[in-house]
Amino acid sequence: MRILAIDTALPAVSACVLDHDAAEPIAAETMEMERGHAEALLPLIKRVMSKVEGGFASLDRVAVTVGPGSFTGIRIGLAAGQAIALACKAEIVGVSTLAALAAPLILDPFDGVVAATIDARHGKVYIAAFGPDGRPLLTPRRMNALEALRALGTGPLLLIGSGAPLLAKEARARGVPVKIASEQSAPDIALVARLGLAAQPETAPARPLYLKEPDVTAPGTRPDAQKDAATHDAGDALATASAQA
Repeated sequence: MRILAIDTALPAVSACVLDHDAAEPIAAETMEMERGHAEALLPLIKRVMSKVEGGFASLDRVAVTVGPGSFTGIRIGLAAGQAIALACKAEIVGVSTLAALAAPLILDPFDGVVAATIDARHGKVYIAAFGPDGRPLLTPRRMNALEALRALGTGPLLLIGSGAPLLAKEARARGVPVKIASEQSAPDIALVARLGLAAQPETAPARPLYLKEPDVTAPGTRPDAQKDAATHDAGDALATASAQA
């Protein structure tokens, strides 16, 4: 299976093409940027695909990051991914940015809690936590640092992402063992691709992952149902990727 992965959810525009049995992508490119994702994305994808034998017609699947992240950025990536998947008659899956950030830490087992965090501003973070085997421990949510720390327990904690410094400061102030693996602002696009290969289209839909609860909830629908489902699927994908590593 050959997959095209796209990420525009955070301060970067990235794309790569990866074969399921390959150690490295066929082609990949990342541009760090705060704005201008819409203008940069399609030319970047064209440059990446120009290096792929068979071009767009060789794609079997498209993976797109669905959030949390920039509302506009997520929409840009999803629109491009859906258009490409439709034109190529390829499957499309969604990948959580938090799961993709956590992936390298899951693949290198840690005896404690792995937490992927994104700075959500105003003293809050987007956060999800996983056990050493990729099992979800904390579903994606937006919380202040103290709330997040209480939800993570007594540690030890291994943090990654732009929200790591804020959470680490809170942990150290309360004597919780903590280490920052990286403060990277966006996931490795190759890991987005690997999670996309491990995901199932039926349980990893390419639709935005919003962490702010809706004002109106459809009868019989739990407000946290989407993020719970996304996290459990991300955990399955992380566990699968870990087993294949």
